[in-house]
Amino acid sequence: MNKRLYALFTAVIIPALLLSACRPGKVAESKLERVLNPEVAAPDVEQLVAGNTAFAFDLYQELSPSSGNMVFSPYSISLAFAMVYGGARGETASQMAQTLHYTLADEQFHPAFNALDLDLTQRPDHATDVAQKDRFQLNIANSLWGQDGWSFLPDYLDLLAVNYGAGMHLVDFEHATENARKQINDWVSNQTNKHIQDIIPQGMPDPSTRLVLANAIYFKATWENEFDPNKTADGSFTLLDGETVNVPMMGMETGEQFSYAEGDGWQAVALPYKGGLTEMVVIVPDLGNFNAFESTMTADRYNEIVTDLQTQKVFLSMPKFTFETLYGLSDTLIQMGMKDAFDPSLADFSGMDGTHTLYIGDALHKAFIAVDEKGTEAAAATIVLMMAGAMPPQGVVLTIDRPFFYVIRDVPSGTILFMGRVVDPR
Repeated sequence: MNKRLYALFTAVIIPALLLSACRPGKVAESKLERVLNPEVAAPDVEQLVAGNTAFAFDLYQELSPSSGNMVFSPYSISLAFAMVYGGARGETASQMAQTLHYTLADEQFHPAFNALDLDLTQRPDHATDVAQKDRFQLNIANSLWGQDGWSFLPDYLDLLAVNYGAGMHLVDFEHATENARKQINDWVSNQTNKHIQDIIPQGMPDPSTRLVLANAIYFKATWENEFDPNKTADGSFTLLDGETVNVPMMGMETGEQFSYAEGDGWQAVALPYKGGLTEMVVIVPDLGNFNAFESTMTADRYNEIVTDLQTQKVFLSMPKFTFETLYGLSDTLIQMGMKDAFDPSLADFSGMDGTHTLYIGDALHKAFIAVDEKGTEAAAATIVLMMAGAMPPQGVVLTIDRPFFYVIRDVPSGTILFMGRVVDPR
């Protein structure tokens, strides 16, 4: 078996077989299979990534007024809503496209998402100079959960099967709501290495639910330059209100070669994971400058910072941190311009079932991140419920002892997998 076929088999075929083996209940399968080698022009994928990045920072600005730490997966949200978008029509589709920065025509958009998703899924196998045990993990999965007996259009099921590899599990939201909730939550848990539990709380979905679209993403990687656990010690971290607290700080006393940039009121460093195909970009505003800098964080500014990164010796120290967040996205997306999709009287998802009955009842996103001396583990899931009705002077000194932003990105495509902020690593 050649390397390309092996990569495809391990990254796509085996996970699909494992998923099908554990599917509960009945499945409404399209007769079409996922296109594993979509003919997509490179500029289409680049345009898709640019739009996803723009949405990532738009959403960050909407979520940032909430207090505390943040972690979310822009890619998971964009991908989940891409599946919803496939059934949207008219003004509903136009509002979704504008809010989510979906700029490609439909005939280009869904194949481009397929190409990007397959590329990301196979990315770990591209790190051929890294031992198999040291390669990062990146698992992405999609699923549909539809009301048994509801008539979904074959064209819609085909679209999702061909471009997203998503088959529809048939459940009974009307009479066995709690059982349906458990099945979806179990699927999400299994796809995220048990880190995303009970994303759908009790009381949801309700008997009027007709379709739930789900995306799950799991990432685990080891630093190219690991921190020595013996060098981790309590250090001071200044909170937004000026209070200083002690937290475990990881350090590299001898300095390492990192991609680094600095500007007026900020410093940034890119920490590569083994293989060099993924990295964490950490952006650290000057003390007292966090809120002002955060208000100006846009996709354009982020891209400028990433472009400015240059290899330099950096003496780095930063905190360990672990936390999770849960977001209800409905009000946020309505505020961002996606009004009709959530309005039972205006929503047009006739591309799903041929009627104007369906609307988005709720959208949930839950994410987890853990950063320590060895590396990073992160997981996220998105659910959309469709209802009826002091260092040596020879190098840069960067002590991340104050609130900061972070972005975990796929280097070759520029896709932002996770992003957020740390304002209190406790």
